[in-house]
Amino acid sequence: MNTVRTVSDTKRSFYTHHTRPINSIYRRVVEELMVEMHLLSVNVDFEYDPIYALGVVSSFDQFMEGYLPEGDKSSIFAALCQALESDAHGYRADAQKVQEEVKDWSGEAVVALLSDPHQGEGADVLRERLKAIAANGKFKYSRLFAIGLYTLVSTVDPERLQTEESRNQAFEKIAEGLGISLEKLQKDIELYRSNLEKVKQAQAVMKDILEAERKKRQRALEKETAAAGSSPETAEKDKES
Repeated sequence: MNTVRTVSDTKRSFYTHHTRPINSIYRRVVEELMVEMHLLSVNVDFEYDPIYALGVVSSFDQFMEGYLPEGDKSSIFAALCQALESDAHGYRADAQKVQEEVKDWSGEAVVALLSDPHQGEGADVLRERLKAIAANGKFKYSRLFAIGLYTLVSTVDPERLQTEESRNQAFEKIAEGLGISLEKLQKDIELYRSNLEKVKQAQAVMKDILEAERKKRQRALEKETAAAGSSPETAEKDKES
């Protein structure tokens, strides 16, 4: 009998693959994404697709922006995918592929494709997946899929998403064409946008705190060097020696 993996199994696996501490401001982001991906992976109706992959990659990259040390981000993402028995390279390759397919399209053309993949031509990988979703009465919608759709439109026409009216017009067409809940889609997109703004504000505050600490250390060093009658550079060298 196959045993369904638990959230605890996934978390344990993650911290086996990524052993360095995660900055507290970002730990919650990583664990919430991990839990969300885990719950989808064990759902019988869930099917991995490149739009979902784009949602995962976009969500991770946006919410982890500014993470230090910078080099740890790739390790964290790799461990996240490995914990879910998948591959980070595959996620990024699939996400990039669907973005590349529409990078030269207009916003109107992308919305038309997402609304009715049976019309038009081009973007074959994305188009075929959209056709399968529209025909699947048991398609498992997710917040990460919504973020993938949002990112596709944003890739070619970010201005279309700046006002609530233009966003609603675009995603009403998309929800109807794919047979997914407009209410859920709009709610998830607005929550994503709101959370992005909160993260940016938190990152700005953190940057200000770090800059204040740097200036404080500099002032303390200048006082030390003034008292010692030497230059800051000399005092710094004396500390290092």
